[in-house]
Amino acid sequence: MRIVAEIPNPEIKITVFHWNNRYLIKLEAGFFEQTFKLQEYDVATEEDVKKMVTDQFISDALLRFNQMAESLNRSLSELQ
Repeated sequence: MRIVAEIPNPEIKITVFHWNNRYLIKLEAGFFEQTFKLQEYDVATEEDVKKMVTDQFISDALLRFNQMAESLNRSLSELQ
């Protein structure tokens, strides 16, 4: 697995990998991760993969991270 790029962001860690004829966009926030897998032939260049990580893409990911935390907290509270 090769790191293609690390995209700076103050709220989450964003890493783009190339592996097994795929690109992976990995977003990390605390204990949570989101990974998007793209077939190599779905994009023309590695730059195109980086261009996919727009402000809207990040905003949507942050919303999902919040939903993930809420879901986990809800499940944990049901254990008590």
